[in-house]
Amino acid sequence: MSGIIKGTGKFFRSIITETKKISWPTRIELFKYTVTVIVTVVFLSVFFVVVDLGISQLMHLITNR
Repeated sequence: MSGIIKGTGKFFRSIITETKKISWPTRIELFKYTVTVIVTVVFLSVFFVVVDLGISQLMHLITNR
C-alpha cells in the first residue's frame, strides 16, 4: 500500500515539474490565435454550406428530369 502512495506522490510531483516548463502564450498571441480559429471556422462553414447547396441543386436538377 505504501508503494502506491509513494508512486502517486511521485506522479503529482512530476506533473508540477512539467507544468513549470510550459510557456504560455501572451495575451496578444492568444488573441491572434483565437481570431485565426474563428475566421477559419467561419470560412469552412460557409464553404461547406455553399458546396452542400450546390450539390442539392445539382441533385434537384438530375432527379426532376
